[in-house]
Amino acid sequence: MIKDFDLDYEVCNCVKVTIKDIIDSIEDSNVKTLRDLQEVTKAGTECRHCIFEEGDFGKMKKKIYCKTILNEVING
Repeated sequence: MIKDFDLDYEVCNCVKVTIKDIIDSIEDSNVKTLRDLQEVTKAGTECRHCIFEEGDFGKMKKKIYCKTILNEVING
């Protein structure tokens, strides 16, 4: 799914975190969990709608979420 997006797609609008930022944090900072991802990037620490679809409640209607990217990069 990540391959369908420009790496500059802003996943977290609150703190301006892109797909590339998330991938880099996973690869460079040994991020393994959503908590790790939030600590390193600050994504999902404000409104929290970008973390996963179930927590969005249709407010942001993101096309991809932090959890999806994390799972895809870690699990290949």
